[in-house]
Amino acid sequence: MHAASRDALAQVTSHLDSALNSTEESVATAAHLGTELFDVVEVLDGDRGLRVAVANASATAEQRTRLVSEVFGGKVSQATLEILKDAVEQTWSTPRELRQGLVEIGRRSLFRAAEQQGMLEKVEDELFCLSRILDREGRLTQLLSDHTAQPAKKRELLANVLYGKVTSLTEALALQVIGRPERNPIDDMAGLADAAAALRNRTVAHVVAAGELNETQESVLAKKLQRIYGKEMSIHSEVDTDLLGGMVIRVGDEVIDGSTSGKLQRLRAHLV
Repeated sequence: MHAASRDALAQVTSHLDSALNSTEESVATAAHLGTELFDVVEVLDGDRGLRVAVANASATAEQRTRLVSEVFGGKVSQATLEILKDAVEQTWSTPRELRQGLVEIGRRSLFRAAEQQGMLEKVEDELFCLSRILDREGRLTQLLSDHTAQPAKKRELLANVLYGKVTSLTEALALQVIGRPERNPIDDMAGLADAAAALRNRTVAHVVAAGELNETQESVLAKKLQRIYGKEMSIHSEVDTDLLGGMVIRVGDEVIDGSTSGKLQRLRAHLV
């Protein structure tokens, strides 16, 4: 995002958090608001003229808010309409970035609903596990990556896979990102897990270990990494027996290779 759009998103995010904190039914409001914002984005995606008009910097903020009231008034809840009006009052660099901002706000609403139910960590774990499933299931990922397939069809496919296996909030987040891809299904799903961790003020450590880590091992590792990086850590781990032993840890762009296979590779390179 350009600077103007980042500022706009920060303003709307702040207003969203204040609005959710001020209502007694914040869980239901947050979940409903997030779902409705995705519906609004669906409408904007299908109507280029409307998408351009609601982000038109040459129009006044009053004209833009009047337009969204005329189009969406009575079709979404008052809470959603207020956030939508707040969004179009801001100055966005492009209509595309306004749309991206609405998606981010919708996701944050669902994350806040999970947070208020004490389920944010669970949603984070489920999203990460889903990214790993997609990494292993090449055929499924290929179908979900098909640019010629209708978003509704891809959502239906993923919904059938997820049915009864994850929380409703995880499912809602996963289905919207599949319908609005940014990179690829694996990275988009992992990105959602990272966003959930960020809302918990944690930095993600991606850990690939030769064997499955138990809760105690993950806790010890998280504390060690916190001492190294000075930040609370969220451990996202998976198993790769090809490592032979040890683990590989990635935090941001930094990789710590403590695996047996990595040590052997370095030894071979040194001998050569």
